[in-house]
Amino acid sequence: MVIERINFLKDEINKANYKYYVEDNPTLSDLEYDKMFAELKELEAQNPLLISPDSPTQRVGSVSEKFFPHKHKYRLYSLDNTYEYEDLEDWYKKIVKEYGEQELVCELKIDGLAIALTYEKGVFVRGVTRGDGVTGEDITNNLKTIKAIPLKLFEPVDVEVRGEVYMPKSSFEKLNEENLKLGEKLFANPRNAAAGSIRQLDSTITAKRDLSMFCYTAIFTDNQENLPKTHYDSIMYLKKLGFKTNPNIELCKDAQEAVKYCKEWDEKRFSLDYATDGVVIKVNDLLVQQEMGFTSRAPKWATAFKFPPEEAATTLIKIEESVGKTGAITPIAVLDPVQLGGSTVARASLHNFDEVGRLDVRIGDRVYIKKAAEIIPKVVKVIEDEAHFERHVYTPPETCPSCNAKLVTHDDEVNLYCDNPECPAKVCAAIEYWVSKDAMDIDKVGPSVIAQLYNKRFIKNAVDLYKLSMQDFMQLDLVKEKSAFNMYTAIQNSKNRPLARLLTAFTIRNVGKETANVLASEFGTLENIMKASIDELACVEGIGAIIAKDIYEFFRKPETIKMIEELRELGVEPAPPVQNVSDEFKGKTFVLTGTLQNMTRDKASEIIKQMGGKTASSVSKNTSFVVAGENAGSKLDKAQKLGVIILSENEFLEMINEG
Repeated sequence: MVIERINFLKDEINKANYKYYVEDNPTLSDLEYDKMFAELKELEAQNPLLISPDSPTQRVGSVSEKFFPHKHKYRLYSLDNTYEYEDLEDWYKKIVKEYGEQELVCELKIDGLAIALTYEKGVFVRGVTRGDGVTGEDITNNLKTIKAIPLKLFEPVDVEVRGEVYMPKSSFEKLNEENLKLGEKLFANPRNAAAGSIRQLDSTITAKRDLSMFCYTAIFTDNQENLPKTHYDSIMYLKKLGFKTNPNIELCKDAQEAVKYCKEWDEKRFSLDYATDGVVIKVNDLLVQQEMGFTSRAPKWATAFKFPPEEAATTLIKIEESVGKTGAITPIAVLDPVQLGGSTVARASLHNFDEVGRLDVRIGDRVYIKKAAEIIPKVVKVIEDEAHFERHVYTPPETCPSCNAKLVTHDDEVNLYCDNPECPAKVCAAIEYWVSKDAMDIDKVGPSVIAQLYNKRFIKNAVDLYKLSMQDFMQLDLVKEKSAFNMYTAIQNSKNRPLARLLTAFTIRNVGKETANVLASEFGTLENIMKASIDELACVEGIGAIIAKDIYEFFRKPETIKMIEELRELGVEPAPPVQNVSDEFKGKTFVLTGTLQNMTRDKASEIIKQMGGKTASSVSKNTSFVVAGENAGSKLDKAQKLGVIILSENEFLEMINEG
């Protein structure tokens, strides 16, 4: 019968997916798999009433208008972090004092996105992001495209499973290589790539990205007998049900063995094809877990040991001079490629030429590079040997590497500048900044596309972007009709960005996105800013006399006036600032650090401003709150030293909701 054949094919394909994507042990050849899948699709097309949610054919994507919020049945808590082995041992001693000696389970902390999966009678029915731990977003269709997530379990149980979606390092590098060729956005690390992939409204895009998932806990919601009594056994049971679990889980009899596990994986983690930033240590006995309970934000029976910031040694091949949007020349270290922070690093920042001199870095040196909270790695130290002193001392350039113009300094600054307004590298860098996320946020138009447009003389400045047609994009290398349409549409859609974004895109001296927001909020329109006197500008809190002079002079340059007139003729009209929704944060200054789970830092900053508050880029005694996400860096340390109030992301969200 047809129904029996469909069920047979579904079971065989689901088993094959499990063997291939979970156990990495394929049992069917590609040809056999494709034949069975094609037969199943054909039978379902002929009998649409027999299509079920657990069918492998339902992994294909679809397009959604938006993701809908979904309240978790069981809250997803955060984890407390430890950074020193002594802290881990102290945590265990407190447990022993109250509950006696406890067996521990150590698992690698996967650097991905936490999700909750719900199964009813063994069938996958819903997948939700962590969100704030209480409410997340329903991304079921996107999660169905991930083949490591079973659509049907090997037993008909009711269970909610928590796991971490991640992108393998090898897939991340392949994705960035493809995006580079197409001139599209490059992802900073595998976690960002996974986050960008899992929240696509078009799940066919998610399906094309090589995502996977490890499960790390389960809540069984039926009254099944003989359920696991320990965390380790529950992980083994999840594996038996068809879930992918991390093979490096280990039972430890005490804290000393847990410390040994952490030390071992601090060294070995770089050999893995996925990013891990620490180890999660849990009490194994589930009854003891239940007795210990939770704080307001985290379980008392678990902690996360975070690995120290990563450093790697490699060879400096050469020093390149990069020309920025203002003409500033920045030295960049070109390195022998090395693995660091989940990706291959071949370039690192040297900041400025004074830093090059301070480090005494020379071409051919062995150097240490480091990536802490920053996305861009930096050179932190030279490994001195006898050969170091025999190498030539590096001398800063005297002329621009792009246009050969003589370099100058500005007002006793450290940086060297190219002041040639027609310098190709400077012009392209300014256009790249114009389209960037902080400025006009024009997606799809990346550096390689801008370089082609400039070299083919389609554009000579950022204003010319608004003069381009679809046909212009079609004349670029590797650009097809769909890509041309996407780029053209992205540019047109940027015409009514908020005023602060346009001010940021102008690259006015000493005016970044924070100052641009202050200007937009204070003056309301571009015309008001253009008419403002130096005194009126200087009176605005956070601007002062020097920045006021820079703003005043910028808007009186003939080239600026001409640019603004052209933009208006082309339909670029910035939207006025959004009015405050409340004064809850009036007089409060926030500093955001680390990675937030539920929103970007830009979005958090926008909410703070709409509630009457301000954001700052650095911590000082005037800072009211520091909001610390994952991998918070030196700003968190400074806040602790100054006694500034530190908020977790959940606490910050609670403040917003109360306001």
